[in-house]
Amino acid sequence: MKNRLIATLALTSLLCCLWPAVGQDASTAASDLKALVTKVQDKLREGKKTQAELAPELKAFDALIAKHKDEKTDDAAQIVLMKAMLYLQILDNTDKGLELLEQLKRDYPDTKPGKSTDAIVANIKQQEPGKKIQRSLVEGATFPDFDEKDLAGKSLSVGNYKGKVVLIDFWATWCGPCVGELPNVVKTYEKNHDKGFEIIGVSLDQDEQRLRNFTKEKQMTWPQFFDGKGWGNKLAQKYGIQSIPATFLLNSEGKIIGRDLRGEALEQAVTKALAKN
Repeated sequence: MKNRLIATLALTSLLCCLWPAVGQDASTAASDLKALVTKVQDKLREGKKTQAELAPELKAFDALIAKHKDEKTDDAAQIVLMKAMLYLQILDNTDKGLELLEQLKRDYPDTKPGKSTDAIVANIKQQEPGKKIQRSLVEGATFPDFDEKDLAGKSLSVGNYKGKVVLIDFWATWCGPCVGELPNVVKTYEKNHDKGFEIIGVSLDQDEQRLRNFTKEKQMTWPQFFDGKGWGNKLAQKYGIQSIPATFLLNSEGKIIGRDLRGEALEQAVTKALAKN
């Protein structure tokens, strides 16, 4: 789970950790932070995720940091940490996030957030290659291939399906949204497999037998890559996967023609791609 440190420190998770402290006896810093992050969450739910759209909230973070700058407490330090996570997780600005973490370590060295910065920074640097690849995985780009073995011990790569339409599906049996979308995936596969549609599953499970039982029960007959490392899955790390389900639809040339397609959108995209073959 170490590899998910950054994700577990994402805005929503941090806020959840903050709730217990924000009661009648909560500090002013904690109460102020709760109110501000609630505003940020409201904007995120509205789909407002750019720096321009979040400019008022970023300015409010600066005001809170200034207001509580003389308080060398965990709650005051949490304000700086939360702003850093906003840049890292939402705005995808690693440089600014690291700058704020350095500020946190310098100004609040004896607090829990301050003492956590080294581990967070190390994890950010570890994940940066994957994030760089993730930014490159846009429609029209060639999906970087891999050469692995599936659960049956057979060779597994995108290159094995040259000329086919391929869905790369990062998922897990314990992932509710993944399981919820599964009937659509199975339906699309059964309808189009004979026409040249293939799926490569990348399972973030840790229990191999559970995975085998699940895929058999759900009639998931396509190959699966599994290494038992959960979020540390080799391919998930390689492609910078931060949440699942995460899917990439590739055309017959191995180029990305769709990401995270769901329901009818997936079937329509597959049908359209097969028609061009």
